[in-house]
Amino acid sequence: MSIENIGINIAKLRKEKGVTQEELARHMGVSGQAVSKWENGGVPDTELLPQIADYFAVSVDTLFGRSIADYSDIKTALAQKIIDTSSEEKMQTAYELCWVMQKALAGIMPEDEAGSLHSEGATRTYSTIQNDTGYTLMGLSKVLPYFLLAPEVSDKNLAYFEGIDYPSFFAMLSDKVVFDAILFFYKRERKHAFAPTIPFTPKLIIDNLNISIEKAQQVIDDLIKYQMIVINQIELDDGVKDVYQFTGFGSNFAAMLMFAREVIDKPRSWNIFHGGRSKPFLS
Repeated sequence: MSIENIGINIAKLRKEKGVTQEELARHMGVSGQAVSKWENGGVPDTELLPQIADYFAVSVDTLFGRSIADYSDIKTALAQKIIDTSSEEKMQTAYELCWVMQKALAGIMPEDEAGSLHSEGATRTYSTIQNDTGYTLMGLSKVLPYFLLAPEVSDKNLAYFEGIDYPSFFAMLSDKVVFDAILFFYKRERKHAFAPTIPFTPKLIIDNLNISIEKAQQVIDDLIKYQMIVINQIELDDGVKDVYQFTGFGSNFAAMLMFAREVIDKPRSWNIFHGGRSKPFLS
């Protein structure tokens, strides 16, 4: 362990996080020249070390290059790290910790150079681990960030196939009008991305999708079948009227589109496969 290694480790962590020296400097309240000095053999002020460690979601020991040998309270430490993060940054912090886990599953330490958490521009990259104990998929780009971990299941038929009528569901989605209606509802204004939309009548999709009342009712009935739309009743001056509310699948539908996109439009990928020994490579 050497104090001179701090700058080297900061540079590695910064590149892994996908931020510039200027961005790190702004977060630390120092100049860009100060960060550059750290990374070229200088040492940050002692009082900045906890702040730098928190920014990269690592321990101060990691900045020094010191190995961690005590794992007794690691779950509590991870939980506390996320709890202590501001509400605006909780998801990003958890996502960055997922990248640490992804690399660890491949036998790679966080500070080792092995791909980048965020690709630049519109480039989409992902990392995957596949072995006898399960698989992971992780989107590394700012365009489509995500993390999926799926341990191996003992009964694939029970987990994936039995009791589910996939053909009927995908046949419904293959109807462009139905799919356009789902996208229309998802884009409607709401409190947050997965909150129900405000109630509507068939006229809403008749007017916006330019379809007949019969087709609109078919779309509504199809989505009711999969509980993407629920029926409510409101009492008006001339009687009780049925109105509908789009609930979607919550995050499930968005996740389905995300993984379908990876199948349809395969990105440039940074893959990790286990086969005796982990081997990262670009394809």
